[in-house]
Amino acid sequence: MERLDRLGWTAEVAFESYGIRIGVRVNRPETLEHLTTLFPPGWRPSPGPVVDWLFSLLVGETQGRVRKFHMLYAGITRRARTLDLEAALDTLEADLRQIVAAHARRRVFVHAGVVAWGDQAILIPGRSRSGKTTLVHELVRAGAVYYSDEFAVLDSAGRVFPFAKPLSLREGDGIRRCRAEELGGVSGGPPLRVSAVILTEHRAGARWRPARQSAAAGLLALLGHAVPIRLRPEPTLSALEKVVSRAAILKGPRGEAEPTARLILERAADWGRGAVARAG
Repeated sequence: MERLDRLGWTAEVAFESYGIRIGVRVNRPETLEHLTTLFPPGWRPSPGPVVDWLFSLLVGETQGRVRKFHMLYAGITRRARTLDLEAALDTLEADLRQIVAAHARRRVFVHAGVVAWGDQAILIPGRSRSGKTTLVHELVRAGAVYYSDEFAVLDSAGRVFPFAKPLSLREGDGIRRCRAEELGGVSGGPPLRVSAVILTEHRAGARWRPARQSAAAGLLALLGHAVPIRLRPEPTLSALEKVVSRAAILKGPRGEAEPTARLILERAADWGRGAVARAG
């Protein structure tokens, strides 16, 4: 760390997200304004200089025909060494969200897409490339309220909060980012009960005909996507148990996202009534 400290940092920013204090320092002050667009949704400036995590971004300069690498460090661990600044920034953005997801205080983060329909939430757990963002995209286009395409953020009562980062849609080898408003939708809202947990992945030619699963099966599925399960097993398990005790658990492959989204929203009212009945 002493060697890193001597590299000539010219600007820094500290912010807080879900109780975690994070600092980012750079050697090019003009980079700092862009960095704040990478911070997790809901971040706010930290009131003090002491942080839990420190990231260091060394932006390489071009000197004649010589291009210097861009370097990213988390503490003393090198996270990126690349000639592509956007690649380094993508790594920083992903690392920031992962740290918050793993260490957030009083919240449990689950890898999942989330939309709201009426006063209930629909939760779609899944890892990267499982198709959850594509399905969330179509649900928002069909009128659902966008909460997240990456994390379901749960409190101790099992309610889900918005984590409304721009949707990241894969197009060929790249990623296009867009806000819900660009799709004609809206994002964010109050914390909601979960009426349905949908366990699905894309399968070419399939029609979505899900089978009901038990609460225990739903709990096992969500545990596999819960970020802090190793660090905070008891509060994580408690929050997930509250989710599955009230929600319909549905499992089955799906075909194309657009018709699946329509089917989901057609049935959502029934799940919502069931969730209210179980809660009562």
